[in-house]
Amino acid sequence: MNDVQGLMSLKHADVCVGQTLHWPVYNHAGELLHPAGLKIEDQQQLNHLLDTGYCSSDYLWDSIPTPAAPVVPVQTSTAATGETQKSGAEMNLPVALPGRRAEDHQAKDAVIDLDSVRWTVGEVFYLQAADNAAARYTVRLIGFVKNKTILVTAPLVDGKAALIREGQHFIVRAFPGKKAYAFSTALQKNVYSPYPYLHLDYPKEVRSTTIRQAARASVKIIAAVSVGSPEQSAAATLGDLSIGGASGTIKRQLGHKGDAAIIKFRVNAAGADEYLSLKAILRSVAPAENSSDFRHGFEFIDLTQRDKLVLSAFVHQTLAETD
Repeated sequence: MNDVQGLMSLKHADVCVGQTLHWPVYNHAGELLHPAGLKIEDQQQLNHLLDTGYCSSDYLWDSIPTPAAPVVPVQTSTAATGETQKSGAEMNLPVALPGRRAEDHQAKDAVIDLDSVRWTVGEVFYLQAADNAAARYTVRLIGFVKNKTILVTAPLVDGKAALIREGQHFIVRAFPGKKAYAFSTALQKNVYSPYPYLHLDYPKEVRSTTIRQAARASVKIIAAVSVGSPEQSAAATLGDLSIGGASGTIKRQLGHKGDAAIIKFRVNAAGADEYLSLKAILRSVAPAENSSDFRHGFEFIDLTQRDKLVLSAFVHQTLAETD
């Protein structure tokens, strides 16, 4: 058996038909199946690799792609122009995201009716104004009347009720569990007494997509990073983030592959600011493209349940909101 450390099973996020693998592939016992340079010729070969193939985590971290700009903008509609409300399919949601191939979305997407979704009272919804992408609100589900209305809490801005006009169109997103949902709606009625809440149009259909645990969200987060022993510290700009790790740029090379690290940063998850201090292993260091900085790849380790919940909520939220 070969001395290969940190084997990880291959996933759809890592390989695709037509790709040439620049790293070796092993079986579960660490025995070499294919040397570097294998080209995946067809779907059958890909399926076999996904069933039996493993790769050293070092190779995967060395190959983290530079985040790309998102594609496929969300189509919007407004009450002022009199345009009809867009269906889930017309909304192009979820969009193609950095680090995720379009065919993955096609395989995971589904258009369903609201009755198929098992939301619970208190579920967090994210409302984005169709005529103003910067206008975003966090609300919670109160209930619904089938085929008539959805009831949600009234959004607050700086502790005061947000000014929303009746008839205003929104894109609504939610991501309970391993699913992300999106649908278009409009405000039916603002209710102020005895407790402020909103009536939203009942959607005819909902766009559903499965979010993989390995999915990476494109971000721009300033973090404090400490690496190695003796400890070296610096500020980093995280460029992508997943539940398993992060990639970020630092002005100088910090530490060496295999060094232990601590990464500290703040995120807003499910409407609340959360501070994270995560243990990690430095998996790769390389000069950044088009700059004098260095790109560092980190794998998170020993996450607490709270860390996992916050990271999951933030990553899923970011993927669902990217447009």
